Amino acid sequence: MCGIVAIFAYGSDARPIDRDELVAIRDYMTPRGPDGAGEWWSRDKRVALGHRRLSIIDLSPAGAQPMVSGDGSIAVTFNGEIYNHGELRSELEQKGYTFRSSSDTEVLLRLYEDCGEALLERLRGMYAFAIWDERKQGLFLARDPFGIKPLYMADDGKTLRLASQVKALLAGKRIETAPEPAGHVGFFLWGHVPEPYTLYRNIRALAAGTALWVTRNGAGRPRTFCSVPDIFSQADASVKTGSFPAAKRQRDRKAVVCDHLRGALDDSIRHHLIADVPVGVFLSAGLDSSTIAALSAEQGGKLKTVTLGFEEYRGTIHDEVPLAEATARHFGAEHRTVWVTRAEFQQSLAKVLDAMDSPTTDGVNTYFVSLAAKRASLKVALSGLGGDELFGGYPSFAQVPVLAGALSPFRRLRPVGEAFRSVTSPVLKRFTSPKYAGLLEYGGTFPGAYLLRRGLFMPWEIPEIIDADMAREGWRELQPIARIGDTIHGIGSAHAKISCLEISWYMRNQLLRDSDWAGMAHSLEIRVPLVDIEVLRRIVPYLVTAPRLTKLDMASTPLSPLPKAVLARKKSGFAIPVADWSAEEKSSLGLRGLRDWAIQVYIHQGGLG
Repeated sequence: MCGIVAIFAYGSDARPIDRDELVAIRDYMTPRGPDGAGEWWSRDKRVALGHRRLSIIDLSPAGAQPMVSGDGSIAVTFNGEIYNHGELRSELEQKGYTFRSSSDTEVLLRLYEDCGEALLERLRGMYAFAIWDERKQGLFLARDPFGIKPLYMADDGKTLRLASQVKALLAGKRIETAPEPAGHVGFFLWGHVPEPYTLYRNIRALAAGTALWVTRNGAGRPRTFCSVPDIFSQADASVKTGSFPAAKRQRDRKAVVCDHLRGALDDSIRHHLIADVPVGVFLSAGLDSSTIAALSAEQGGKLKTVTLGFEEYRGTIHDEVPLAEATARHFGAEHRTVWVTRAEFQQSLAKVLDAMDSPTTDGVNTYFVSLAAKRASLKVALSGLGGDELFGGYPSFAQVPVLAGALSPFRRLRPVGEAFRSVTSPVLKRFTSPKYAGLLEYGGTFPGAYLLRRGLFMPWEIPEIIDADMAREGWRELQPIARIGDTIHGIGSAHAKISCLEISWYMRNQLLRDSDWAGMAHSLEIRVPLVDIEVLRRIVPYLVTAPRLTKLDMASTPLSPLPKAVLARKKSGFAIPVADWSAEEKSSLGLRGLRDWAIQVYIHQGGLG
């Protein structure tokens, strides 16, 4: 896990690259990589790569970056982990390649030498990288299929700049900071800024699962090499055509769990535990993290677990600490619980907001549990993120299909829905959620129902918060209903539709991004074994057809069963009293709770004044 930067002055009249700019961008990301810093320049000084290192695999100087091939024709700066680097190394050695390090970065470099951009079909992991190819006179960029690792770009038509953080690019002081309406509207709509947008018109994210060539002629068209929606739609098609023998009988359930799910999860855990430093587990009282801990314990070695507790919740229904500690004892873990108080949150608030690379209403819990992991002297921690998205753990799995079905007669009567919303919205927002006003307008379709379920502020509210013209322009650019529809095109199963939406929208744009900035704020690498491309490919057929895999199926995969109290516990979500902690009174807009927190975050990130 690291911070990367690249600058490519590809235009014939582009200004020479300023080393001070490169260093400013790179060293803004020092928390991402406190263990070392490096830079590489092309012979003509038109290309520069930078790197901040968090040493996880091969702690020696041989693993330092940027890394260059023996003949100097290829250079790479890489952020993330390639979990199958051992297997790939063996294959390359059989072909005659030699290695001077044990790092996955060198495997990435040699693999590119061997097969060029086709290497993307071989990688398993979380990654964002830039490879300079002197022979092709081009910069090759790629990002992992789930978008676990970020990669942001700014291209002014003469010079391309890229980095692991938006704020790092801004630290270089060479990028125009005109606002991107879609980014600002997207934040209020979702509680995060949806990719590819940022708050800035001139900074974009490279889409997950895509690769891009930038040559002396500028950037080409991004190429999608792996698409989560395509994986779902292809699985749906294979089940419908009978090419996948779905286990439809209840007596086949155990075979499905044992042969497919356990095998997939056990394999993923084994790969995600590969490191040259201790690896811990974020442990709550939930099924996801408890399953991760149990499967990790089976791999041998000393299991280390970390739990976050809030003093305000001690002894209440929201207190997960006792059950998490009992689970840790059950699996013989070396456990640490770190308690956070309201006073500590308020003292840390400025640091939390500064660490946010992009405004978000979530991530505070991950910030503090990452702090707990750091206090436990960990550099790597496994998270249970992804379980809810795969196995139907969110209310959206039940609510969205019901809403879309029950209100489907109104989908052809949009004027009626708009009129209902216009009349009821001013009244409803005084007493209940303003979302109810949009039921008839949006509730009759899957995309509209998903927007109602996941939305923070409703579309008609946003012009009351930010400039009305910006709100309209941002909404036109976002086209959320159409894009949500594109995400689930070709997927028939209602469960699979929601799973694909939660992975492609909520998880990617909020949970994964929050894990990145919150973990990196403490120089902690967060790994997500349930968010693994091989896991998805192996179990997706059982997500698009009944009987579907469930959270309890997942929790039954460890050889040593989870504690009964964990299995019996009702899902409540990981609670954090941020809404209560963040403000004593209503905001100037008369808001409370998460909406008020959103306003505070937005103001701190440069909005509303």
